[in-house]
Amino acid sequence: MLMNPDTFLSTLIFSLRSCTSVSFCRAIQACVVKSLDYRDGFIGDQLVSCYSSLGRADDARNLFDELPHKDLVSWNSLISGFSRRGYVDKCLNAFFRMKFEMGIQPNEVTLMSIISACASRGAVVEGMYIHGSAFKLGVLWEVKLVNSLINFYGKSGSLDEVFRLVETMPIANVVSWNLMIAIHTENRSAADGVAYFNLMRRSGIDPDDGTVVSLLQACENLGLRKLSECIHGMIMKCGLNEIVTIATGLLDLYAKLGRLNYSLKIFGEINNPDKVAWTAMLAAYAVHGYGREAMKLFENMLKEGVEPDHVTFTHLLSACSHSGLVEEGKNYFNIMPQVYGVEPRLDHYSCMVDLLGRSGLLNDAYELIRHMPMEPNSGVWGALFGACRVYGNSQLGKEVAERLFSLDPSDSRNYIMLSNMYSAAGLWRNASKVRALMKDKGLIRNPGCSFIEHGNKIHRFVVGDQSHPDSDKIYTKLEEVIGKIREAGFVSETECVLHDVEEEVKEDMISKHSEKLAIAFGLLVTNAGSPIIITKNLRICGDCHSTAKFISLIEKRSIIVRDSKRFHHFETGICSCGDYW
Repeated sequence: MLMNPDTFLSTLIFSLRSCTSVSFCRAIQACVVKSLDYRDGFIGDQLVSCYSSLGRADDARNLFDELPHKDLVSWNSLISGFSRRGYVDKCLNAFFRMKFEMGIQPNEVTLMSIISACASRGAVVEGMYIHGSAFKLGVLWEVKLVNSLINFYGKSGSLDEVFRLVETMPIANVVSWNLMIAIHTENRSAADGVAYFNLMRRSGIDPDDGTVVSLLQACENLGLRKLSECIHGMIMKCGLNEIVTIATGLLDLYAKLGRLNYSLKIFGEINNPDKVAWTAMLAAYAVHGYGREAMKLFENMLKEGVEPDHVTFTHLLSACSHSGLVEEGKNYFNIMPQVYGVEPRLDHYSCMVDLLGRSGLLNDAYELIRHMPMEPNSGVWGALFGACRVYGNSQLGKEVAERLFSLDPSDSRNYIMLSNMYSAAGLWRNASKVRALMKDKGLIRNPGCSFIEHGNKIHRFVVGDQSHPDSDKIYTKLEEVIGKIREAGFVSETECVLHDVEEEVKEDMISKHSEKLAIAFGLLVTNAGSPIIITKNLRICGDCHSTAKFISLIEKRSIIVRDSKRFHHFETGICSCGDYW
């Protein structure tokens, strides 16, 4: 029985919307040529859009030129297809043909497609031209078009232009506000992003999942735990905690803020966690140094029938590395391709080199790098370099440093680490040469900073800091605490001071490290039952690590320090890292 022509046409259009292959698209075109014609322009428009979205620009253009009746919808289909592939030049070419050759005026749909392509490709001049066209056509009252322009200017970093657009908008919808929050967060203005969220609420606009995703990122950038708890409360109130992606974002945020217990609670409340949620919890265990727990979680994940991928194994190997689980890490690295079909990538090799290096197996780590099937990057060499620094192997360290210098000559951290390695070995002349090389290259050393939240504010400390309003109280408290832990048997690790000075000077220098000042401040301003949570931008030194252990014992306080590598949980004189970091 022959199919009704309208039914046949509807079937073809439905097929095109789900088409993912060029051969299938051509087969549908053949059916159209054989059984229908292009007088009904819609099927032709759909074919053009399909070819464009599949990256077949020439096929789309040739078919488009064959269409007997090309209206605005036809041109929009062509431009929209090009836009989805980011073909800015082809979008503009079609735009100019439509407008100047055919005399067809674009509408907001046309302009939105081109703006989208400009945003994805960073085509600033072209996007500004389309903005001007929208102004001349008088269509800037269309909220969706303005949202597209906000997104475009946000991605180009033009926050002033974003602000002007928002100021002139007739009515901002939830998408508009979400864009404002996301744009400011992505452009390192997270505090402004939160301010826009507050304005959004005052405007009577209810947040959606897009709002929350941007807010969670803003909270992570700001590092404010109280703000995060407020956002968590808002999520619960709006019922958004049932969305797995939102719950996963919260889990990840709390882990990065040092609240692993909160992460565990949220994970336990997720119904049917997906692979991303399992992996986020695995990453949380890894960064906090709970390798055994990460392994148990991985086994539970497998029992639930969730297949691991390359990201899962990256965090699993990282967890093994931070816990000294050498044999376990080797086993996971070996079964990745054999059992799960996950071929090792650079991140996996970096984790394995880090695992071997942290355990003092520097030669094994070096051999692994030599036999890698791909060229090692700075992450792989950097993992070995860190191990050379820890174990004082300046000879191998120099070789690795040369590799890093060639890969990234502008990274000051590599020069600093080599200089510190020479200093620790008493090779002061070599250390001086490296620092002179840094100066010649114009490289600047980032100072060590420690941060602690109190009173809805982040307090920042650097070594020997005297700028804090409560500086006198902080130093008095620090002196008092240092006295207590010395009586308990603490001895300063002055070898951590990498300067050729007298022992007394070393002790004075090391006693004023930023971590110690932050801990003293925390003891002054926080309640006895709450943990002192500190973030450090560099790796914590051995002396500060020992100091934190003794203070946690003497003061009976939980101290959590996140350095550039991982979290350290100090309680009753013991660190969660087992002195392995």
